[in-house]
Amino acid sequence: MIERLLQKYMHHGTFVLRYPDGREARFGSGAPEISMVLHDRSALRRIARDPGFQLGETYIRGLWSPGPEGLQVFLDVAMRNFAPMFRQRVNPAVRMLRALIEQGNKVARCYRNIAHHYDVDEWLYRQFLDSGMFYSCAYFERPDMTLEDAQQAKCAMLRKKLLLEPGMRVLDIGCGWGGLAFHLAEHADVQVDGVTLSREQLRVAREEARRRGLDDRVRFLYQDYREHDDQYDRIVSVGMFEHVGTPNYGTFFQRVHDLLKPDGVAVLHTIGRQEPPGTPNPWLNKYIFPGGYTPALSEVMAALEPTPLHATDIEFWRLHYAETLAEWYRRFQKVRVEAVERFDQQFCRMWEFYLASCEGTFRWWGQVVFHVQMAKQQDAVPLTRDYLYREDAPAVVSTPPARSRARQSDAA
Repeated sequence: MIERLLQKYMHHGTFVLRYPDGREARFGSGAPEISMVLHDRSALRRIARDPGFQLGETYIRGLWSPGPEGLQVFLDVAMRNFAPMFRQRVNPAVRMLRALIEQGNKVARCYRNIAHHYDVDEWLYRQFLDSGMFYSCAYFERPDMTLEDAQQAKCAMLRKKLLLEPGMRVLDIGCGWGGLAFHLAEHADVQVDGVTLSREQLRVAREEARRRGLDDRVRFLYQDYREHDDQYDRIVSVGMFEHVGTPNYGTFFQRVHDLLKPDGVAVLHTIGRQEPPGTPNPWLNKYIFPGGYTPALSEVMAALEPTPLHATDIEFWRLHYAETLAEWYRRFQKVRVEAVERFDQQFCRMWEFYLASCEGTFRWWGQVVFHVQMAKQQDAVPLTRDYLYREDAPAVVSTPPARSRARQSDAA
């Protein structure tokens, strides 16, 4: 069956299948050439039965290895060729049932899910992330940017979309290790509250706030967004919405609305898909992000529309995350030997498969990043987007609702 699939789908490059007995089968033609070296023939049966899960499962169990091209190139070529196979539509009833079971992320479950991934030894993240510890998509304004510069460019873009003024109060939902909160406090002179469900991230963020002397302007809380209650001029959430789960999207946007002041602005930065709603990858769901899901834009908007919030800007970041993941993979490979000593071989295989396969989803399988800007008032942000690219853009002063209605009446 695997050979039939390779014969059918290999149109870009050559796939070499090397069996344990030395036999070799070739599919496709030309460059690049990739190879799967089988150490146990059972790997093929397992992959044929459930490719979405077993390709990664059999890799981390050591049942196969890539050839000299390495895992990153192997997955890039394989995922490019097999993209049509994995873009099959999911029955809506099945999708809804799976969402209720797999993404019904009540508060207690969210704490457990986040701890599973983000409370891994801090050493690991410091090895492959940038110096600011940003664990989300960078923004490569130029192809020659370092990861550090691209992450700061991401922060600068978010800062502009938030339309910050000195003294404003900002809520960062899913604040990670605090990098964005520090950037906003230092560059925009605002007060930032960050909420996280990771004890490790909380510890590191609080220590860094003390080190930077920002204790009086940045506060971090171990709290779910549904447990938080206050009022803010601005709200931002980066790389957290993927953990919310479709059954809770309406609750998320209603909380954003309730936490925003009347003239407030919010920005959501989340991984999404350029295709209709689907289901989570089972391998990622088990090993990396339990309860996670990347939404279609239609799912995001369906949850946002019933709230009083206005969508004031939507932007797609396409290959930026692919480039981010490629650099994470490169940095992880530089410390892989030490990582094996600290963890074990199976963990490192899991981690590199996670980084390389996710890069492939952004290059070939329709994964993107959505930026959704929201406000309670339609005129809380400029009517054109040039303010995002001008250093001298004037601050926005929101029109009071009464004046806004009067102006609309005069125009009518």
